[in-house]
Amino acid sequence: MKSKKLFLDDIRTIDMVYDKSMELEFDIVRNYKDFIEYIKKNGLPDFISFDNDLGLDENGEVAPDGYAAVKWLVYESELDLTNLKFNVHSANPVAAEQIKGLLTNYINHLKKAKNSM
Repeated sequence: MKSKKLFLDDIRTIDMVYDKSMELEFDIVRNYKDFIEYIKKNGLPDFISFDNDLGLDENGEVAPDGYAAVKWLVYESELDLTNLKFNVHSANPVAAEQIKGLLTNYINHLKKAKNSM
């Protein structure tokens, strides 16, 4: 079975982050709302590539960002993230570390909890 990959970014295309030959491997979502809808409809992908700053929403306000998407995954989605692979391709170094830190710590927590059973 082909692995599912998801690319969260408001403006970049796959070839701006990964090799152009990988374009067909990814589904692309451009905002927080579409990210959540995609996962609710299709399930958790095997790999997610995160941008943080996702531009403005339809009202011209700063849109919920990639970190908000990660918080939704961890705190609200109720999905098992144990085997999730991810990358953060955000140009925002502080936010990139927040995303990496939250996901890495949560995944490690899940693995430790499973191993102690």
